Amino acid sequence: MGKQQYPYSLVTVLRCSNCNRSYPVSEVINVSPCCNQPLLVEYDLQKTFSKEELAGRENDLWRYFEMLPVKERVNIFSLGEGFTPILSLKKLSNKYGYSSLLMKDESHNPTGSFKARGISVAVSKAKELGIKKIIIPTAGNAGGALAAYCAKADMECIVIMPAHTPDVFKNECEMYGAKLITVKGLINDCAKKANEINEKNEYFNISTLKEPYRLEGKKTMGYEIAEQLNWHLPDVIVYPAGGGTGLIGIWKAFDEMLKLGWIKKPLPKMIAVQPENCAPIKAALKDPDNWEKNFVPAPTIAHGLAVPFPFGMNLIKKVLAESNGEVITVTEKEITDGIYEIARTEGIFVSPEGSAAWKALPYLKQKGTIKDRDNILLLNTASGYKYMEDLHKR
Repeated sequence: MGKQQYPYSLVTVLRCSNCNRSYPVSEVINVSPCCNQPLLVEYDLQKTFSKEELAGRENDLWRYFEMLPVKERVNIFSLGEGFTPILSLKKLSNKYGYSSLLMKDESHNPTGSFKARGISVAVSKAKELGIKKIIIPTAGNAGGALAAYCAKADMECIVIMPAHTPDVFKNECEMYGAKLITVKGLINDCAKKANEINEKNEYFNISTLKEPYRLEGKKTMGYEIAEQLNWHLPDVIVYPAGGGTGLIGIWKAFDEMLKLGWIKKPLPKMIAVQPENCAPIKAALKDPDNWEKNFVPAPTIAHGLAVPFPFGMNLIKKVLAESNGEVITVTEKEITDGIYEIARTEGIFVSPEGSAAWKALPYLKQKGTIKDRDNILLLNTASGYKYMEDLHKR
């Protein structure tokens, strides 16, 4: 697959994110049996692995093979995911007075979104573990990605989506041969349906952070950001957060690279951006004890951010605390306006999620979170082309 024979994965154990109990990576497992919390993959970071060894490798996420959980390369199922470009937004930067404004554009991934990263790694590891059937509840992009990679790996999959999801996402799943089920409600309702269907555990459920391996694919965004910027990290990273896997994954990558000696502190401030219509992170930070029973989400054009009860909330809050970050909310009008502004200024058709990250900047500047000389990196998580149907309605 690569230009050279890579060495082996440095994966060691799965560890409970709550109590630190360990589990073998050879075990088919979703969440920690001890605490019912997300499991994190750990690696032997004492082994010699230098960033110079990356030279000459293929420009995809599997260039970081040692820091990914698939042990045998024969089990990798790739469609060329990863190593997406980092683009300079010079015109917007000059217009609004930002010192340095960059965007990592994840729309260049297979199936048009960053979901391809996590799904590639999760499907590959599932194949290695002997899993033949996968089920996923999704708000959109993850369904198409899973359908594509399951087709590649000759695996059966069921995708469960909210009924109001735009047809382009549904059609994509069916194109790749997935069984599609729609449910009235939001992604948490889809998750309940998945549990009903999977009562006999015939399918491996790869819901966000309810298995350990999608996070490992998402973390490669962090490795790429460091490598593409010559190992000098930005001051601020602005990330549109739904389930939070990307935010958590990038921070995990930074932690691993620190231990490997590839990067140095200080690390970036991590900013989570959510639509006002569905901002559970903000609610959880404001009222940690009661937010879940009081939280009422509303529809948003940013379907990937319509995650009212993120399973990884504790990890999200941990990232924001450790990075001195915060959560910012934006309106539906701001999201829609931002899509047009970026398209007509920079020639990039971003997703509503990517636009949300952009529209968070004025709030961050007003609050003093962003300083005049800060290097800022935005994440655009998907292609805007998938949202044409919604945009035409507004």
